[in-house]
Amino acid sequence: MRLILAQINPIIGDISGNTLKVLKGIEHARQQRADIVVFPELSLCGYPPQDLLLLPHFIADINHALQGIILASVGISVIIGLPRQNAQVGEKPIYNSAAIIENGFLLGFQDKMLLPTYDVFDERRFFEPATDTRLWHIAGSNVAITICEDIWQHSDLLKYSSYQRDPINELIEKKPDLAINLSASPFSQGKFPLRLSVCAKAAITLKCPLVFCNQVGGNDSLIFDGYSLYVNAQGQLVDFAKGFQEDFLLVDTSLVSVPKNLEIDPIEDLYHALVLGISDYFKKSSFSKACLGLSGGIDSALVAYLAVEALGKENVLGILMPSRYSSEGSIEDALKLAEHLGIETHQISIENPFNSYLELLSPYFEGLSVNTAEENLQARIRGMILMAISNKLGYIVLSTGNKSEMAMGYATLYGDMCGGLAVINDVTKQQVYALAEWINRQQIVIPWNTISKSPSAELRPNQKDSDSLPDYAIIDTVLQAYLEEHQSPEEISRRFSYPLPIVQDLIKRIHANEYKRQQAAPGLRVSEKAFSVGRHFPIVQQYIK
Repeated sequence: MRLILAQINPIIGDISGNTLKVLKGIEHARQQRADIVVFPELSLCGYPPQDLLLLPHFIADINHALQGIILASVGISVIIGLPRQNAQVGEKPIYNSAAIIENGFLLGFQDKMLLPTYDVFDERRFFEPATDTRLWHIAGSNVAITICEDIWQHSDLLKYSSYQRDPINELIEKKPDLAINLSASPFSQGKFPLRLSVCAKAAITLKCPLVFCNQVGGNDSLIFDGYSLYVNAQGQLVDFAKGFQEDFLLVDTSLVSVPKNLEIDPIEDLYHALVLGISDYFKKSSFSKACLGLSGGIDSALVAYLAVEALGKENVLGILMPSRYSSEGSIEDALKLAEHLGIETHQISIENPFNSYLELLSPYFEGLSVNTAEENLQARIRGMILMAISNKLGYIVLSTGNKSEMAMGYATLYGDMCGGLAVINDVTKQQVYALAEWINRQQIVIPWNTISKSPSAELRPNQKDSDSLPDYAIIDTVLQAYLEEHQSPEEISRRFSYPLPIVQDLIKRIHANEYKRQQAAPGLRVSEKAFSVGRHFPIVQQYIK
């Protein structure tokens, strides 16, 4: 059997545009003499459609598009993910389904049985679970069709759910010739080996080959990395699609399978994820130009580089906004970076507006010592300048705070947190350095002085981040253990030999700054537990204080 896994990049809600991608995929598969072409989960509407599913005509428009796809399926079988109406009396009015089409006829639908409702997923809000599994006789073979989560329960790798049913176990006695999984599995670092393990275990249990067709592209905070794959009945990786781009993977199950190996560089993958996230956020929102504050620091340097890679140097504007506390070295580093990147810059001093604010507020600040109020004034003046340029010239502002800073609240509301997209707010400080060094692996793009100097907000004389924060290596280790591994302060302290009061203080800071993060720009999710999406804690609480 010959299959094409059509790894497409749909736009959420662009039913006509997504349908066109599907029709082109069908034609490509026909030219490749494929028996079946497979598309990702909910690819007709894009994943996740969220409350678009509740709009009155959304499902009707999906069904209309499906009729055109059925007509285009002459001479080939098509399996495509879409939402469909639940015609029965049930809890929810919609199914998350795969339409099975063959030679101009709709054979039926396979509905998704396991509906994730944890982390970034909220499927039980909308969908009714399937009641059964079955085999589909397609292209002369008996095929099992599952959708994303349906194969994860069998792997024992789920962290947040344990379902009462296991679709893979239910398919064993049916003895399929081939298993197909339609997926919308979002990226996080280290995800591919987990997916491969999940697919391999299902294939071994069912004693048949398995193909996994994944969505690719950025949709708001979520990034889908593709890497569709094919494993044989022994669970060995036979072939895979490209990561972070649309691709058509040809699978021929009649050929002798020769196992392959895929080694993924986690930092390179992180780079590709961030570039794709920026590119699609702009493209799918019909914007093309970005501006950002260039401070001479490593965070803004990294974001500028990523923006150039995603949007092109002609579409990125760097704004230098020096103050009385800005060092000559920082200005030089920012200008040198801009020269290396080939981007336009403007230099706008904040000294005059800062003095005006100090004069305006002097009657109310009289007798009080200088503190973060004056520091934050500078950040907010810079935020106003960036937003004014955004409004006047049509740029989207990129905020440049990293995950470590956002965790500690080391950012200013309505200041450096201003922006339409928080590019690296799920990238820790140590990852920022690793990305900068990876970027410089062949030639120096980000100035070495930017990488080597001590981080500083430069909002007061001789300021350094270390004045207010522990070493970033400690912060990042605690973040990983607490946010992603859910370890207690005591466990973290014992595991890493950190003083317990330091660990407790860091965790208190994480929760004390929840109010800031809930007002931040949307950010790109690249870890298992991001602040921007998938993590829900109350602002006002008395459990961690």
